[in-house]
Amino acid sequence: MTNHEYQEAVEWLFVQAPNYQIDGKKAYKPGLQNITKLCSFFGNPQEKIKTIHIGGTNGKGSTSNMLASVLQESGYKIGLYNSPHLIDFTERIKVNGKNCDKEFVYHFIQKLKNLPSDIRPSFFEFTTIMAFEYFAQQKVDFAIIEVGLGGRLDSTNIINPLVSAITNVALDHQNILGNSVEEIATEKAGIIKKNTPVISGDENNAVKAIIRKKAKEENAEFIDATTINSDLESDLKGNYQKKNIKVVLALIHELQTLGVQISEKNIESGLLNVQKNTNFLGRWYEFSKNPLTICDTGHNQAGLEEVFAQLNALQEHKHIILGFVNDKKIDEVLKILPQNSTYYFAKPYVNRGRHPKDYEDLLKNSKIFYKIFDDVNSAYLSAKQNIKNREMIFIGGSNFVVGEFLEKNLQK
Repeated sequence: MTNHEYQEAVEWLFVQAPNYQIDGKKAYKPGLQNITKLCSFFGNPQEKIKTIHIGGTNGKGSTSNMLASVLQESGYKIGLYNSPHLIDFTERIKVNGKNCDKEFVYHFIQKLKNLPSDIRPSFFEFTTIMAFEYFAQQKVDFAIIEVGLGGRLDSTNIINPLVSAITNVALDHQNILGNSVEEIATEKAGIIKKNTPVISGDENNAVKAIIRKKAKEENAEFIDATTINSDLESDLKGNYQKKNIKVVLALIHELQTLGVQISEKNIESGLLNVQKNTNFLGRWYEFSKNPLTICDTGHNQAGLEEVFAQLNALQEHKHIILGFVNDKKIDEVLKILPQNSTYYFAKPYVNRGRHPKDYEDLLKNSKIFYKIFDDVNSAYLSAKQNIKNREMIFIGGSNFVVGEFLEKNLQK
């Protein structure tokens, strides 16, 4: 298999199957009918692995990567399924921090081309069965599975995990999941399984009540991670990681209860070596020290509020590169922009990417100093030209903005 053949195969996957990340709501296929047929067709690989299920609006990726790192430090072979990818498709499926083998991806896609005509999966369903099969073939000790979108109807919800977690609930994907935090919480609580402990990381009492009620219905132990006190730190530096660390510690405690050997030293070391152990990118990721350049994939209102609060705490002038997709309520984002900043708005490369010219009226009214660019890298080059000593660059607003930037600049 050549690299060209691999790229062609992955492109086929993108073309054949609707992809929510690129195409939006029309690609979303709620329900477990397709994934059930798919898993059955491949011999139900999800039943051959021990899984941990992680849902929530924000923090899923950070939490699952931190947990993976701790378990790797404890000597276990760990599968990790995250989405979306930032640079290469194989980032979605990792074993002990190493991206899925391209040879496997290529050959698995050939099998997908021969599916029975009654199975018409979405892109995410394709990648989910691919992850299950890869983890089963690799004989992982545990597979950490991140929910794609929502929970109740998400294709990952076919698993019967050892423990589940819901990191938090905030407004995101309202056109699919519901217009209130309570509606969205109900969807996310759909991952709770009978007699399976669930960790809740949200501080909102209304959200807790919904998760607690669903846990009671399923005879599942409810664990409130917000009550945990810890001064442990991670190499993932966003201030919001303190909340995610509590969820990780609660997950670890449940696994220890099940007999999984994890020492205090493993926990400490695992939390401090997440990027080294799992190659996790995108959350308060320090791309360079001079000039200080930070990337963060936080993209919904709650995630951006956390990130912008941390930027506001930095005294130096900031050069902020932002881009958004079509369903983003940009007027709401503009209300919370950090002060003491120059702005560079760029169009993300994907179909859903919104050109800043479309919302320039809002930018003019917000009385900020800004420039508009056709692509992220042009915005970055402009920021680099304008930056003065002790100033910083921030890149975010969307997974695609960060992915586009890293793809162009990480290997250089």
